[in-house]
Amino acid sequence: MEWLIDLLRPYNDSLASTVLLYSFVIFAGIYLGKIKIFGVSLGVTFVLFVGIFMGHFGYIVDNNVLHFLREFGLILFIFSIGMQVGPGFFSSFKEGGVKMNALAVTGICLNVVIMLTIYFFQGGSEGPTSISQLVGIMSGAVTNTPGLGAAQQTFLQVNPEGYDVSQQMSMGYAAAYPLGVIGIIFTMILLKKIFHIDTEKEHAELENDEKTSMLAPHMISLKVTNSMIDGLTMIKLHTLISCDYVMSRIEKPDGHVIIPTSKDTIHEGDICLVVCSQQDEEIFTRFIGPVVDKEWEMDKGPVVSRRILVTKTEYNGVKLGSMRLHSAYKLNVTRVNRAGVDLLAAPNLRLQMGDRITVVGKLDDINNLANKLGNSMKRLNEPNLITMFIGIFLGILVGSIPLQFPGMSVPMKLGLAGGPLIVAILIGAYGHKFHLVTYTNSSANLLLREMGICLFLASVGIAAGKDFVSTVFNAQGALWVGYGFIITVVPLIVISIIARAKYKLNYFSIIGMMSGSYTDPPALAYANKVAGNDAPAVAYSTVYPLTMFMRVIAAQLVILFFL
Repeated sequence: MEWLIDLLRPYNDSLASTVLLYSFVIFAGIYLGKIKIFGVSLGVTFVLFVGIFMGHFGYIVDNNVLHFLREFGLILFIFSIGMQVGPGFFSSFKEGGVKMNALAVTGICLNVVIMLTIYFFQGGSEGPTSISQLVGIMSGAVTNTPGLGAAQQTFLQVNPEGYDVSQQMSMGYAAAYPLGVIGIIFTMILLKKIFHIDTEKEHAELENDEKTSMLAPHMISLKVTNSMIDGLTMIKLHTLISCDYVMSRIEKPDGHVIIPTSKDTIHEGDICLVVCSQQDEEIFTRFIGPVVDKEWEMDKGPVVSRRILVTKTEYNGVKLGSMRLHSAYKLNVTRVNRAGVDLLAAPNLRLQMGDRITVVGKLDDINNLANKLGNSMKRLNEPNLITMFIGIFLGILVGSIPLQFPGMSVPMKLGLAGGPLIVAILIGAYGHKFHLVTYTNSSANLLLREMGICLFLASVGIAAGKDFVSTVFNAQGALWVGYGFIITVVPLIVISIIARAKYKLNYFSIIGMMSGSYTDPPALAYANKVAGNDAPAVAYSTVYPLTMFMRVIAAQLVILFFL
């Protein structure tokens, strides 16, 4: 059994022992992270604590291997997040998103201000807690692992010999993280008590808020009663009604159903199926006629409705209007489903890989279009590694560009975290315009993301474990926990009170925004459980992209300004 003892003993940095160690740290961390205490679990972050435990008892990894796995894991994690949030990054600033993102950014600024206040209050550079340790504490307090990785990577760029100091960030992060999660949930409960919030009333307000469904495709059946439009062609009708809509089908008085083309005419007595935004329904009821109840039995006649999956790369980024489906296929596209969200089939909407378009017409014509667009689930299951590694390649180049700012002794670099994040967001948002296939199914994206964060957290934990107990489990460590709780709670209280008292935001949206501003999935899970609807998830996704970007950049800027 000597081979087994040798493989499992501490202080063995052989390749087999390293793989064994990482495997144990990751599977044990994931398993323990699923255990809920008062309904809250730490999730994959528990990998960090298992890594610290193993590092404390002498399990080591060769420094070169550890550095590679840590940085490569961080790149995979950051890039996967960027690709996920990229499509909605810029649209998150529209309408109500501006208000929520402004509150989230205010919270980030308060986190930094409070951290710096603590730094100077306890003596600045002469105090017992260094700025690097406080940056780690801040990252843990706001439960933001990419910020920790970016700060460590930036620190090592400025001071390549300061590896031991960078590990103190990890210790600060680990000390502050547990109360960071609890602090967010504590603030949600506190906000409910301060404003005496009635959850039933909040539910009713959400149901009555028409804005939540204004932009979703809305189908209405109208009877043509306006004699002024009798005999108009579809193309003429589109010039008179300026909003985006699709005339899906027309039933004539004799019961015959047609798929209208640009040359077909509309007459009194016709019944039309119109797909439009809910906010535009009044335009059609005033211009065409009243809404009528009608069941369109599409599958029983010559006209059917089907969903087609876009899986051919040549249609990635193509405008819907340029495909001329009316004239070429005698079909109408009524809506496009992208990542579970229905979009109105406007002519200027650009298709993306993975889109599901709903078309109406004859079955043979639909089959012809399906063959043209691909409609193959197998194609979507194939990973698009070219786009991924093009993005990582460009991200490393962008992250290595030196940027000189006044007041900094060394140029700023976005590094291995900021560079790939920015490039991934841009590719996710605009890659289709360059015919880059940005589609990755959710399971593949989640696998890359979880693999990356597990490698990063395991590496950080193993490296920090040696000195963790002596550094954290003392009076200084208790102070770190207290500092972290203050950094967590105070900004949340401020922005949540502003959101409720000044902007009158719904409670469920506020707690979703709080979770998103701290990029914290456990807090979102709690918010979803409290709400029982998707309002917290919508608010979370609204602020998450900008927040993730800003937290990565903020951690780097603090390190660069002070070091």
